[in-house]
Amino acid sequence: MTNIDNITKGGAYALGNRRVNRLGYGAMQLAGPGVFGPPRDGNAALAVLREAIALGVNHIDTSDFYGPHITNQIIRQALHPYRADLTIVTKVGAKRGADASWLPAMSKEDLSQAVHDNLRNLGVDVLDVVNLRSMFSVHGPAEGSLEEPLTVLAELQQRGLIRHIGLSNVTPTQIGEGQRICQIVCVQNQYNLAHRADDALIDALAREGIAYVPFFPLGGFSPLQSATLSEVATRLQATPMQVALAWLLRRSPNILLIPGTSSVLHLRENLASAELVLPDDAIAALDGMADPT
Repeated sequence: MTNIDNITKGGAYALGNRRVNRLGYGAMQLAGPGVFGPPRDGNAALAVLREAIALGVNHIDTSDFYGPHITNQIIRQALHPYRADLTIVTKVGAKRGADASWLPAMSKEDLSQAVHDNLRNLGVDVLDVVNLRSMFSVHGPAEGSLEEPLTVLAELQQRGLIRHIGLSNVTPTQIGEGQRICQIVCVQNQYNLAHRADDALIDALAREGIAYVPFFPLGGFSPLQSATLSEVATRLQATPMQVALAWLLRRSPNILLIPGTSSVLHLRENLASAELVLPDDAIAALDGMADPT
C-alpha cells in the first residue's frame, strides 16, 4: 500500500516559498469528458482528492477553465479548509467556448476575471501560484510577447491576490522576457520519455532553482516507443505510467510531477512510482525512446 513515507521517497523541491513533494496531483481529469462539464461520478472525484492528501500529496495542479469552474469547486468541496502544507497551483490565460473549445483569454479583463473566479471557486483569499498559460498556440509553445498579460498578473500579485507566478506552454525566450517582469517560480510544458525538446531548458531552470512541471507523461508516443515502454514495465512488474513517472523523477531534481486520474486505484499506482528503482539496462532502453526531431 502506498503511504506518505513512500511518496516522500521521490524527494521535495521548492515551489516559490513552499517545499512540495515531487509527486503531486493534476486535477484536470476530475471534470467531465473533454475536461468539460461535471464528472461522471462526483463522489469518486471527491474520494480521489481526499485519498491524495491522505497519502501525502501536498501539491495540486488545477485551473478554473477545467469544467469550467467544476474542478476548483470539487477541490473546495473535498478539501476546504485546506491543510497548511497544501500548495494549489492554478492556470489562467484560456477560457472555454460553449462548444468546449479552448480559447485565448489573455486580456487584462480576462485575466482579472480568471483570478477572481479562481479565488471564489477555491474559497481562498490569495492564490498560491498562478501559471500564465500562453495561448499563441493551443498545441505547443509558440513565440509571442507575454509582457502585457504578465504585467497584469504582476499587478494582481502586488495587490496581494497572488503569491507566486509561473508560466505554461512557453519558449525559453518567453521565460527570459517573463523574468524581466516578475519572479518566475515554475515552468509547465509538455515533456516525457519521447518528447524531450526541453532538455536544455530543464537543466537551465535547475541551475536557477526553478521548478519544471511536465504534462502528458505518456502523450504522443509512437507504437515502437510504446512497445519499448511496455516491455520495460513488464520486466519491472510495473505499469507503463509508473515507469514513465519514475524516469521523470530521475531526470532532474527540479521536476515536479502532476499525474492526473479519476480513480483511487490509479492514484495509488501513480504515487507508488516514487518507490520504483530503474536498473541501468532499463534506463538505457528508456533513454533510447527519445524522438529524434
